[in-house]
Amino acid sequence: MNNDLAIFQKYFPETTTEYCYELWKEYQFKFKITRPRQSKLGDYCYRRDRGHQITVNSNLNPYSFLVTYIHEVAHLQTFKKYGNKPEPHGKEWKRYFRETFLPLLNLETLPIQILNPLVDYLQNPAATTQGARPLMIALRQFDTDVEEGSTVLTSLQSGEHFELNGRVFTKGELRRTRFLCTDRKSGKRYVISSTALVKKV
Repeated sequence: MNNDLAIFQKYFPETTTEYCYELWKEYQFKFKITRPRQSKLGDYCYRRDRGHQITVNSNLNPYSFLVTYIHEVAHLQTFKKYGNKPEPHGKEWKRYFRETFLPLLNLETLPIQILNPLVDYLQNPAATTQGARPLMIALRQFDTDVEEGSTVLTSLQSGEHFELNGRVFTKGELRRTRFLCTDRKSGKRYVISSTALVKKV
């Protein structure tokens, strides 16, 4: 794809477009917007023959897209400074994530319903926003393609049944940020994010 300002204007919140575009110009990475992936929202990788690359899923709302993008830029910054030595989401990455987001953390740039949970999350950011329930719920307010009847898993009672990806589960006990749920057909148990969007059945 052509990495020009128009692409950034399409996917990012309007107030953040120029800043995110300047990050791309500064670090000169290949930026790919990909089809939706169940396993991840975005990623960063480096290869000697191809250089730096950042990908972000195309189906994210503008604020989720922004958070994912800055998350991956922080990986690039960490790699350029330290190589592969630090932990993937260690203190070095956390520092770059906070510092890179800092110019955007104001009410002129972000709505308050995103700003407050985002500031809290950045105090000690995790590997994924899926485990940061307040921020995840705030970001989901801006989703436009949520299926009618969907609800967040955490809102269901233990023992209730729900549908996810065409399969029916029974909600079980909470394990940190995920619920241990049982596939009604196979009897197998799976851990599912507490903020997953599901349909009660």
